[in-house]
Amino acid sequence: MSVSTWLRGATLGAGLALTGYGLYGLLNDPYITAPSQVLVWAVGGLVLHDGLWVPLLCLVGARLARGPVLRGWLVVAAAVSAVGLPAVLRAGDDHGNPSVLPLPYLRNWLLVLAATAALALLIALLIALARRWRGSRPISRPAPREDRS
Repeated sequence: MSVSTWLRGATLGAGLALTGYGLYGLLNDPYITAPSQVLVWAVGGLVLHDGLWVPLLCLVGARLARGPVLRGWLVVAAAVSAVGLPAVLRAGDDHGNPSVLPLPYLRNWLLVLAATAALALLIALLIALARRWRGSRPISRPAPREDRS
């Protein structure tokens, strides 16, 4: 058994164990009075994610972004926006309680986007420098392996 097969099996076992633990907690938690509504919400989120969000993100990424670093940053920016945008849009809507949304969410969201964009730009520059450096010296490639099929 190869290491990758063993790791896949271990990851599958851990994922199934965590799923079982989560379902057990959902069905036996006294504070959750309607577990079926939680399951409907979870299935709706899954359908929204896999049926709308991911295909839309893949289409936009394939159409607009040519490089893997830019595509990766678009995925990160979309995820950060999906999580942070509700707080950004509700900023100032505290219903008389200033401790509900006390932070400058718009500024923080823009800072996270800028920091991740800067990191993506740094990665792209490092990749370009590595390609230029590899192009300036001869490439020694190992001999091809025999086909053992």
